[in-house]
Amino acid sequence: MATLASSPPVARGFGLSRHGLFWPLHASGWVAYFLLGFLSALAHGKGAGYWVVPFATACAGFAGTLGLRYLLRASWGLPPARMLALAALPVLLASALMGAAYVLVLLEWCETCRPSSRMAYFAYAVSHVYVVLAWVGLYLGIKYYRQLQDETRRTLAANAMAHQAQLKMLRYQLNPHFLFNTLNAISTLVLDRDNATANRMVQGLSAFLRHSLDNDPMQRVTLKQELDALNLYLGIEKVRFAERLQLETAVEGECWNALLPSLLLQPLVENAIKYAVARQVRGGTLGLAARREDDTLVLEVSDDGPGCGELKPGQVPAGNGVGLRNTHERLQVLYGARASVEIGARVGGGTCVRLRLPFERAGSARE
Repeated sequence: MATLASSPPVARGFGLSRHGLFWPLHASGWVAYFLLGFLSALAHGKGAGYWVVPFATACAGFAGTLGLRYLLRASWGLPPARMLALAALPVLLASALMGAAYVLVLLEWCETCRPSSRMAYFAYAVSHVYVVLAWVGLYLGIKYYRQLQDETRRTLAANAMAHQAQLKMLRYQLNPHFLFNTLNAISTLVLDRDNATANRMVQGLSAFLRHSLDNDPMQRVTLKQELDALNLYLGIEKVRFAERLQLETAVEGECWNALLPSLLLQPLVENAIKYAVARQVRGGTLGLAARREDDTLVLEVSDDGPGCGELKPGQVPAGNGVGLRNTHERLQVLYGARASVEIGARVGGGTCVRLRLPFERAGSARE
């Protein structure tokens, strides 16, 4: 997962900044207005020299709405009703400017086209209000759209950072019982002067902690890498339990390079050892399995311990809450409803924890 970082607002489709995008849009809009007016005049039998009339009107609209832009920018943030009230008179003035330009140039082009009354002059003055209002609507619409984009971007960035913080918190939760038991075992070996075994255990603990803390919790790993890291942990427990701890692995070939969150299985293995292996004099067998079911990766951690009895859907066995809840929350943050954690009885006795998550393949398995 890449950290989303905030960046300056950019008009990505144009490769321009927000303010730089205004000018080409503003200019192209008024050029289009000029061309539409000129073509309409030709269609109504006006001569080619009539182009000066729509051109002058468009230039007046260009200048008038440019002034409106600075007014709208200055009043941005006010309640919409108040902002529109402030813009009402400037809209009329911009329309009057366009009407005045139209009449003045029209009289130069056609002396007989002079308006016959003051009411006609007023009609020319307000006849372009709809054009100015259309410009205001487009300007505010684009501005509100860009503001919504910024807010959406900030919200996504905040959610991503919150998810990353939650994942890191869950990922870095180390069970103190594991550290205490390991350190006590090392202390016992030192007191018994079994220095070689104590040294192997210290080296195993160091390698496991280094992997846990150095590995980026935001990155996913292949199942092969996950089992390699899990073997560091199991190597420590193997020193503690010796022949009392047996391991059975069944992984389908195409699952070796399937992606999953790093150290996802370690809390489940730790629970199995704590509640199934450590509590039996004879020890126990830990099973790890992985298979693919259509577009789903199914991971199973099982043991042949005393079992967890009958459980209702979503219920967690007593004493196993932290590890299972940690695993469930990590999967929910990463995959949502596409992932699940199931707890049930193992065939032949014991407990089986089954994880389901989307099957996603890495480029190649690390051999």
